[in-house]
Amino acid sequence: MTVHQVEQCPPSLDSLPCRGSWLRLGRVFPDLRIHHAAPRTGQGWTTAAALAGEPAALAAMVAFDERLGLDLYGAPTRPDVTAGFSLHRYAWPVALAFTLPWLLERRVPLLPPSRVSINRTTGELTARPAGFHCLPDDPAAGRPDALVVPDRPALDAALRTALAEHFAPVLDSFRPLVRRGPRTLWALVTDDVVDGLWYAAGLLGEEPAAVAALEALLTGDAAAAPFVGTPGFRAGGGGRARTRVSCCLYYTVRPTELCVSCPRAK
Repeated sequence: MTVHQVEQCPPSLDSLPCRGSWLRLGRVFPDLRIHHAAPRTGQGWTTAAALAGEPAALAAMVAFDERLGLDLYGAPTRPDVTAGFSLHRYAWPVALAFTLPWLLERRVPLLPPSRVSINRTTGELTARPAGFHCLPDDPAAGRPDALVVPDRPALDAALRTALAEHFAPVLDSFRPLVRRGPRTLWALVTDDVVDGLWYAAGLLGEEPAAVAALEALLTGDAAAAPFVGTPGFRAGGGGRARTRVSCCLYYTVRPTELCVSCPRAK
């Protein structure tokens, strides 16, 4: 299956733009399932709106990663590092809810925090788009919730805007705990946008298309803001490699180990 050839949903689900891309992801990566559904609460669910606006919800998620760190590393991690890990583990899957439909269907869902929830225990997201951007030749362009843009650069711009509008309030909430400035936090999101889609596209057999699309998305005079840096793909290790724009601070947990893409290894 090639880019834009998304598996057909049953007729009763045809009216759910972007769902086909999320279903494809779940089939090749069952550790992350994105449901076209309203935000959920209870039994491990946290809404993105709560993370952005309720200190108790944010503290509970960071506490989840504190416990996870003890299980994974056998020792507590620094509070700011734990908060950074928590932000990364939120941003990586949530970014895919936007970028997969953009890559596979040429659609950009509008997903403000009020439209998303996450369950860290089960590896699930819910996402119910408020609408979606698409190109004029999209079969769904006539829908009342479709926002038609003239061409691919405009669709790319719509994706950057949709991502920024979702993540800006979440980053504002995390910032005091992560103890990093806005540029560093946007660098983390940039890396998660790139690395998440790169990984998922590899599972789907779409890596070359994803690499080209990401380079177009985040390269150029006006492309990045508020995102930081470029994808920076290069040949390496028998395939493609990249150096992250941000440092995940894993070295604070394992001082003798560096991530393959760590900027500290330059």
